[in-house]
Amino acid sequence: MFDAHCPELARTLTIRLLNDAFRRSLIGGRTVMTQAVAAMDPEPRQALICAVQNYQAFSPENDPDGEHNFGDISLNDELFYFKIDFYDLAMEAGSPDPTDPRVTTRVLTIMHARDY
Repeated sequence: MFDAHCPELARTLTIRLLNDAFRRSLIGGRTVMTQAVAAMDPEPRQALICAVQNYQAFSPENDPDGEHNFGDISLNDELFYFKIDFYDLAMEAGSPDPTDPRVTTRVLTIMHARDY
């Protein structure tokens, strides 16, 4: 998908694009939340999900690999995190290739910071 002369960068950028597309649409993987998030009132929980979908504050501190697979969100004076992990299609092990959606199930977990 990207420059074959720099395979590490191409891999990172491909994973980033796939993660961003999944996070923004919530299509193409699974989305889960911790009990603390599930127990929130519907309106703030929906605001949190929208904040995750629209998140753009990636930095070297929260995204050292450049894959856009982790973020932190402050909402109503509480801190939340989201994390994207890569599993094989059977959800039994890690993905053999996170750049290939045909062999990868992306799982987005939304959690309260105290659950991390």
